[in-house]
Amino acid sequence: MPDSMITVSVLREAMRRFVAERDWEQFHSPKNLVMGLSVEAAELMEHFLWVSNDESHTVVRDPARLGEVADEMADVALYLLALCNTLGIDLSEAIANKLAKTALKYPIERCRGRYKPDE
Repeated sequence: MPDSMITVSVLREAMRRFVAERDWEQFHSPKNLVMGLSVEAAELMEHFLWVSNDESHTVVRDPARLGEVADEMADVALYLLALCNTLGIDLSEAIANKLAKTALKYPIERCRGRYKPDE
């Protein structure tokens, strides 16, 4: 189902059910989930290790490679959803709050086209 058709709460509930059906809550401490998230993020990074910036854009032209990247991205997202469930954090609210803070830290007039606002 595409992003435009599914909500974060639906995904969180699907992950909650998946975990509950396997009785994995006992393993889902915040520490373990953060460590798992880090491992999955590293596996995602592996697909881009030792390639140039330009070459990293070519993944979209290789369906097999793009599928592998998508799988790793899903693993990262699933761990993040499980962590939200364990900690009771509303991910949409957390993202909206962080975007608001980041917009203040990096105002458009100082940052447009630059990765460092004061250079």
